[in-house]
Amino acid sequence: MATVVPLPGASSSALASRRSSQSSTIVRTTPLLKRATRRFSSALVFMGWRGGWAPIGRRNVAVCAASSSSNFPPSTLPAALLFDCDGVLVDTEKDGHRISFNETFDEKELGVTWDVDLYGELLKIGGGKERMTAYFNQVGWPEKAPKTEEQRVGFVASLHKRKTELFMALIEKKLLPLRPGVERLIDDALAKGVKVAVCSTSNEKAVSAIVSFLLGSERADKIKIFAGDVVPRKKPDPAIYLLAANTFGIEPSSCVVVEDSAIGLAAAKSAGMKCIITKSGYTAEEDFIDADAIFDCIGDPPKQHFDLEFCANLLKKQYVS
Repeated sequence: MATVVPLPGASSSALASRRSSQSSTIVRTTPLLKRATRRFSSALVFMGWRGGWAPIGRRNVAVCAASSSSNFPPSTLPAALLFDCDGVLVDTEKDGHRISFNETFDEKELGVTWDVDLYGELLKIGGGKERMTAYFNQVGWPEKAPKTEEQRVGFVASLHKRKTELFMALIEKKLLPLRPGVERLIDDALAKGVKVAVCSTSNEKAVSAIVSFLLGSERADKIKIFAGDVVPRKKPDPAIYLLAANTFGIEPSSCVVVEDSAIGLAAAKSAGMKCIITKSGYTAEEDFIDADAIFDCIGDPPKQHFDLEFCANLLKKQYVS
């Protein structure tokens, strides 16, 4: 089974600022680039080793950046690859978590249904218990819910426990596949001694089920899990990523994070880590201006978008666009 790491202590809260403009296929590390992306409508890649700017069509950026990594001298690998779970390992939200929430609401006869669009908005709130609490506070608590705040905390916790059971049953049936490239990148990292962890706001049991059932027990034994209430403040707070770095005994700046959401990006950047976005069904239109790289997915050959060497060069700021 995957290793679950206990909380050694709380970390400070920080939020990365959101900005209104972005490019959907951009690798970026310098202030100069930020000005360039506002000026030009096409994606740009700064080829530092060639000494100039080269405009490249949007659909070609990912392939160009990943394939050109072989032109660089050997690089120091990241100390750790840290993956978000939902939307990164598996696109679980729409047909996984949302369905399990709705089945729970039906079982408890709460008269609540989260449709696809509503759930997309609720995903801006990190954590399932926090998501339900915010929703009920906004629209009103169900008639069957307790009246006191203390009792409502227990009520939400019981709903979330049942939702997790339903979700785990779905995962065990392997009805939701891993996203393209996940196995390849994890295997490459583990083979080369790079530490791998999954850092998620989701319940620890749900994350462990995804790692164990979909990645297999052999990989799961080598992957640490930081999830759920292991930290007091969830994404966009950087606590969970700082916890991972602290547990591994490595500098945050030596880590590369793979995320799919704006709140996950904010957490990673506030922790001082490089962050690659692999857009998911619910997050494609979010603001990723602070991302170090943006792709549709990790990808497998012949549609591989990036690899471990790309992550290494990203740490050295050799790729911007």
